[in-house]
Amino acid sequence: MDRIDKILAQWNRERPDLNTGPMGLIGRIRNLAHHLSREMDRTFAQFGLNGATFDVLATLRRSGAPYALSPSDLMATMMVASGTMTNRIDQLEKAGLVARSTNPEDGRSFLVSLTEKGFALIDSAVAAHVETQARLVSGLSEEEKAALNALLGKYLAGLEASMLGKSAPV
Repeated sequence: MDRIDKILAQWNRERPDLNTGPMGLIGRIRNLAHHLSREMDRTFAQFGLNGATFDVLATLRRSGAPYALSPSDLMATMMVASGTMTNRIDQLEKAGLVARSTNPEDGRSFLVSLTEKGFALIDSAVAAHVETQARLVSGLSEEEKAALNALLGKYLAGLEASMLGKSAPV
């Protein structure tokens, strides 16, 4: 019995008329997200990063050579507002991890690219991040990981589709 079970038992005692099943699922997902984020943040901190700065560097790194994207491409990938993105880019530029350059395809805009220092840092950080993630799911068998991944993928796709007013894919 985990602490969510205790909370559900209390609600079932006090309000037996309520279906608390969804409360249990969402409570566990929220607790998992909290624990996972905290552990990944520890890994990022070892490299002087946080989740936001890691995301920018990782997005640039996985984009492939020349490891450069426009701020609007970064915003679309990361789903953040322009002011938020500008702040992140400014921080990373001050740290020497990214550089701004004129976009050769449109002189009115610029590209954000990884510097050599940024490339080396994100390569090390992402390797440590993958190790952290492997440790965090090591309590599950390969079959359990596959089943959980499939269920969460189905749940997320359905939830996102319903939030967009579309029917969920089958």
